[in-house]
Order: sequence, then C-alpha cells, then structure tokens
Amino acid sequence: MDGVIFDSERGVIEAWKLVAPEAGLKDIEKFCYNALGINSAATRELFVKMYGTKIDYDSINQKRRELFARMFDAGLVAVKPGVRELLGYLKDNGVKVALASSTSSKSVLREIIAAGLEKYFDEIVCGDMVTRSKPEPDIWLEALRRLGVDAKDAAAVEDSFNGVRSAKAAGLYTIMVPDLLQPDDEIRELADQVLTSLNEVLEFIK
Repeated sequence: MDGVIFDSERGVIEAWKLVAPEAGLKDIEKFCYNALGINSAATRELFVKMYGTKIDYDSINQKRRELFARMFDAGLVAVKPGVRELLGYLKDNGVKVALASSTSSKSVLREIIAAGLEKYFDEIVCGDMVTRSKPEPDIWLEALRRLGVDAKDAAAVEDSFNGVRSAKAAGLYTIMVPDLLQPDDEIRELADQVLTSLNEVLEFIK
C-alpha cells in the first residue's frame, strides 16, 4: 500500500523528522529508509537496535502516527497515478486481487476506505496478521492462500527492497515500481520487471 498505492512514504518520513528532535533521534532518515516495507514489530526492533531502550518508542511512534493521520486527512497524501486505472482493469477482467501491506490493519483499512479503493480488493492482508515481516514471504503466502491461487499463477507489485525480497521468496512473478529507492544490483536481479509507474504496469499486463 505505502509507496505503491499511496505516495505515503515521504509523508511518513516527514512525520518522523518532525517528532525526532524532541526525542533526540539522530539519523532518522536512515532509520526510515531501513524500515521501508517492514511491519510494526520489525520496525520496533530496528528502532531499539538503532536507538536503544531508553527512548519510549510507543510514545514517539504514536505522535508520528497522529501527525501522519492529520496529513492524510488534509489530503497531503496522494493516490499514486494509475492506481484506479490498474485496479479497475483487473476487476473488470475478473482478476483476483489482494493487498499485502506491512502496515497495521487499522491504518490500512482506514486509508483504503477513505480513498474509496476497498471495492477493488478480494482480500486484504496486513502486517499484524502474520508473524514474520517482509522480507520473509509470510504475508504474500497468506494472500495467496486467501485468494486460493498458486504463486506460479500470480504476480506481485512492490516498491521497496524488502517487498521485492518477500515476493520473490514466496515464488511470485515480481514487478518493482520504485518509489523512494531505486533498485540496486541485488534487487534488479531479483525483480522480474522494473517499471516506472502503475500506468506502465497496466500496459505491461495488457
């Protein structure tokens, strides 16, 4: 969802940058980039690894979440170009679609419903519904199970390095549409396609 459907990764980073000074957090952008594509539990582990346990992660993260929610409600988080066209095409052609997001269920449902996109998804699997975060394959395997399809008959669209790693580990044909980070040699080797936008994904599928 974040980085593929919504142009939200930048907003999340901006929110972290606003709350970081009061907690004395240095290199917050490094933390944010390392956290791309992972769930809340893994993000917490990364935070503790970088900043230790003296800083109250739950408190600072709650402030960050509230800031981001206000940004979303103010219309500052855009739907990516091509989202409705791609999802509409898939729905019109009877293609099963699952959303596999590392974000928590509460946030995913709130944002997807607010954008009027829930009708396009047959299944929604969130980061708090599986034990292991991306880059492990669990979330994609659960999405496949719920859709009732084999990995060989499915494709994933991902923007983050951890997302690409996760989808490939699940055996999916993987299309990367880079958001904040351009693929390095490892990710270019893993991804089956690297495309520039969801409009390009739609043309590729057609």
